Amino acid sequence: MSTDGLFAPIFTGDELLQATGDRAWLQALLDVEGALAGAEADTGIIPKPAAEIITTFCTGAGATDRFDSGQLGRAARLGGNPVIPLVETLTAVLPPEARGWVHWGATSQDILDTAAMLLCRRALEIIEADLDGLADGCAALADRYRTTLMAGRTLLQQALPITFGLKAAGWLIGTLEVRGRLVEVRSVLPIQLGGAAGTLAALGPDGPAVASRLASRLQLVEPLIPWHTSRQRVAELGATLGLVAGHAANIATDVALLMQTEVAEAFEPAGPGRGGSSTLPHKRNPVAAAATSAAARRAHALIPVLFTGMVQEHERAVGGWQAEWETLTELLRLAGGAAGRVRETVQGLEVDPNAMRDNLDRTDGLLMAERVTLALARHMDRSEARKGVQRAARSGTSFRTGLLADPAITSVLSADEVDRLLDPAGYLGATSTFIDRALQAHRGG
Repeated sequence: MSTDGLFAPIFTGDELLQATGDRAWLQALLDVEGALAGAEADTGIIPKPAAEIITTFCTGAGATDRFDSGQLGRAARLGGNPVIPLVETLTAVLPPEARGWVHWGATSQDILDTAAMLLCRRALEIIEADLDGLADGCAALADRYRTTLMAGRTLLQQALPITFGLKAAGWLIGTLEVRGRLVEVRSVLPIQLGGAAGTLAALGPDGPAVASRLASRLQLVEPLIPWHTSRQRVAELGATLGLVAGHAANIATDVALLMQTEVAEAFEPAGPGRGGSSTLPHKRNPVAAAATSAAARRAHALIPVLFTGMVQEHERAVGGWQAEWETLTELLRLAGGAAGRVRETVQGLEVDPNAMRDNLDRTDGLLMAERVTLALARHMDRSEARKGVQRAARSGTSFRTGLLADPAITSVLSADEVDRLLDPAGYLGATSTFIDRALQAHRGG
């Protein structure tokens, strides 16, 4: 996925495209090489002047300008990964006194795995910011529309009255949950440093100290032992990104359904050219929902690649590790793009309370059938109460008229009681409590 391609920008924001692009990968690889040299100098394994030169070359301004990602990729066909030609190129441009100390004691997977964790951490910070914005938007909707009545729908059919605030509170709690998982995963992203076979033999007894210094310099976690073929960390990261994408798509799908012409209760933010059709000028399409749903579908299809990659051979994988690089890049982009899109949607959502009320009233009180049945069941057999309500619902008149025309019902319920039972605002259960809980969770209480 290129940062300037025809399709990628539809599904991912520019900031995340940049944070996961070829240049970002190159910089992450160079950051690791520079930090490795510094860590080895800290422990006396390589000369400090040489380490300073390497670090400057790797992390200074324009460090990636010395490299062509396409050339590195083509050169990597021979060795199977881009670190090998990267180290060769870096060595060639360094002053003679530093050349021999580049990549000292490390293996290519050490550099690439650590760079992947570094790149993921940076990308996850962007995604977390979008989830924060999404949570704020959901909380604002939950609070503003806590009493705005609408039809709750099950199996796409009207079921019972709810409030739009409750729906938004559900979005909010889901957002807080996936953000919590993402923060947890980000907090344990580790370095990788094990050398050729996971023993750090080339660094002698100072190997663990180098690993500790490397983790400190990069602000990543130091693992207890190298994890070259133990890939549950990567699989867990992928699964968490799948949760983010799925949650975003769930909200987006709700919005798309609310935007249907026959529903028209809420709309994605409007703007010049937004949601337009190439042939139908009257349409307002749920374009953000479409992009979010597409991103989630693609993200979920990629997750099995990381899980099947958990089965690896001895101390270095034959394919499982190599399958992760582009998969992780795409997952970060797709999940992050989905989160960014739905944040924008929720923060700019246009809500029509009048349409919600009109749709709620379309069934002429039938949504209150459960409430009437339960009220009758206090005075008669529950099955008889259910039959009486069914007769009223199928009477060919309004539900209220049908109820009041049934002597069995009017013998226990007055007209005023029927009117009270048919008021949807009086049958919201613990809605207010649930909204309060969601808002309190958002505030950190």
